[in-house]
Amino acid sequence: MLKNIALPLLLSVLSLSAMAEQTELQNEPAQAQSATDNNGYIVDDLYLFMHTGPGKNYRILGSVEAGTAITILNTEQDDFIQIKDDKDREGWVQSQFVTSEPGLRQRLESANQALSDNNAQLNTLQSRIPQLEQANLQLQQDNTTLKNNITELEQALEAQVQASRNKVQTEQHMLLSYGGGIGIAGILIGVILTLVLSRRKRYDGWA
Repeated sequence: MLKNIALPLLLSVLSLSAMAEQTELQNEPAQAQSATDNNGYIVDDLYLFMHTGPGKNYRILGSVEAGTAITILNTEQDDFIQIKDDKDREGWVQSQFVTSEPGLRQRLESANQALSDNNAQLNTLQSRIPQLEQANLQLQQDNTTLKNNITELEQALEAQVQASRNKVQTEQHMLLSYGGGIGIAGILIGVILTLVLSRRKRYDGWA
């Protein structure tokens, strides 16, 4: 009998333990998410009082300006939420006036910072303009010098090629002249030998 009662009780306890563990596991991501999303802002166009507790009946610590960046310290309670303002004061404000979107003041500060950064970059670039202009002028002068050198080299190369052609033509003329002279000399020698031989034959015939 006791065994029949104890077994269902044991199963019920184990089931409840498993459900409790599952619930804790499901709540952990939500808690982690709320811990990371603890930054907020006071809505614009508002003069908000900070109280010592979650209600208007608690003592007022001071006021929080519209658009002030805050840190959320606690979950919502009775339409109030615990925060820390930009002066490191901790207190409670009405949760309906807390937003996750930056206010006009934060956006204006961000825009001014971006403008300041852009102006700094512009000033840096403008300060480099004279140096870049000087470098550009130097490059143009170097380019002109290189063009002149190329023109001179092309002219020198053309003159050298023409001189080589003239030399080849002169040598060809000289070879032709030598060849012609040798040919004429050969002809003359042949004629002279022919005449000499013919006369010798005559003398031999007379003898």
